Amino acid sequence: MSDKPPVLEVNDLVTRFDTQDGVVHAVNGVTFEVREGEFLGVVGESGSGKSVTMMSVLRLIPMPPGYIPEGEALFEDQDLLQIGLDELRAVRGGKIGFIFQDPMTSLNPVLTVGLQIKESLKLHQGMNDKEADARALELLKLVEIPSAEQQLKNYPHELSGGMRQRVMIAVALACNPQVLIADEPTTALDVTIQAQIIEIVRELRERLGTAVIWITHDLAVIAGLADRVLVMYGGQIVEEAKVSELYANPQHPYTQGLLASLPRLDQRTKLVSIEGQPPSLYDPPAACSFAPRCVYAYDRCKIENPKLGPISDTHAVACWWDIENDRPRYDN
Repeated sequence: MSDKPPVLEVNDLVTRFDTQDGVVHAVNGVTFEVREGEFLGVVGESGSGKSVTMMSVLRLIPMPPGYIPEGEALFEDQDLLQIGLDELRAVRGGKIGFIFQDPMTSLNPVLTVGLQIKESLKLHQGMNDKEADARALELLKLVEIPSAEQQLKNYPHELSGGMRQRVMIAVALACNPQVLIADEPTTALDVTIQAQIIEIVRELRERLGTAVIWITHDLAVIAGLADRVLVMYGGQIVEEAKVSELYANPQHPYTQGLLASLPRLDQRTKLVSIEGQPPSLYDPPAACSFAPRCVYAYDRCKIENPKLGPISDTHAVACWWDIENDRPRYDN
């Protein structure tokens, strides 16, 4: 792990939603940290709690029906889950940037690109019009938007999907945030544009030293990006490791299943799918939520939920079964 102190530390985060069908236990005791300049990947299938976890940290979930009964999110010696809304607004966009999945619904359709970038600069940096104009132009050039001066005058619908996503990155980076959270920012883009966006974020992180949390369902995307990876399932972190260690030696059956489902150029074997369905989040996780789909599951898995625990200095897993030695991980 890095020797640098954490810039964001989340402990025992719990998020729930009240619905007509019952309470959805979306996030169940998530704990993690991200350090200065670190690139943290967060992976898992749809509904695993990735996006809700990160939106909960900044209290961006709709409340009600959502609520956060437990946990803390420590940033600059304050708990983001407890501070007032005015203090929180100073953090959102100013010190922690957020790139949303769909830029077309995140950008205001009736305001020009330039105005939307300048809004953040005036609010958080106290810039005047002239200073904000210059900074907005600089940001569009930073994210490699051609004809940047003209694009500032355009509306979001006049830009392509890839250009809109670059604008979202520019908005998120406007105030030089310490942490940048990217919520599946390349999902709706074609492969070529995906690669360009990923390269831009990689270069900006190296140039600016911003810590990046990259949320995705695709392990292949973060293979060459992340320093460390969190694997989520059923609203919990089931494995955490350095990216090289996770790919070389996955220790949770769910992580193994995700990696086995990736196509590889050096193999011509049939892709493996994970049998079964994701867990119902209407019930709190009293047992291992992956047990019904797991080939290693035994009696303890079906009655007790394992907690994330270290198996080395750089690797932690939430599993009762020791895959490497093919035996129960704990004797009691």
